[in-house]
Amino acid sequence: MLPRAVTRRRRRRWGSFPTTADEGIWATADSAAGVFEALGLGLFALQTDLRAVRAREDRIVHASGPDLPGLVVAWLGELLVLHQTEGFVVRDISARPVGSPPTAILATVRGERFDPERHTTRTEVKAITFHRLEVDLRRGRARVIVDI
Repeated sequence: MLPRAVTRRRRRRWGSFPTTADEGIWATADSAAGVFEALGLGLFALQTDLRAVRAREDRIVHASGPDLPGLVVAWLGELLVLHQTEGFVVRDISARPVGSPPTAILATVRGERFDPERHTTRTEVKAITFHRLEVDLRRGRARVIVDI
């Protein structure tokens, strides 16, 4: 019997950081897909407590951009539109970047409609910005500032 290979994967992680007048999202992961997934979850974590969100429904989200920064802004913008138009909050994301470097994202997002009796309202995100945007997929990290 052959021994199983042991692989260590860095989990996708995200968080927020304050800026002068807005809020920032940072993300790290071991793959390009993981970075986009973590950025998306970081966006929703700014807006509500993800622990209360149930993965009841799926949505397909796609975005494209002329370059990597444009793709990041388009991707988060599509997620923001989903939240603003349908009241949908996301619990999990499975993203597939297209191209090398990626110029498009195809993703399945899982979550549910916002329920004020179960979900908290944290910060209202108005828009995604290019201001001080940093993305380095080789190192598995990104930082984005959003308008609040």
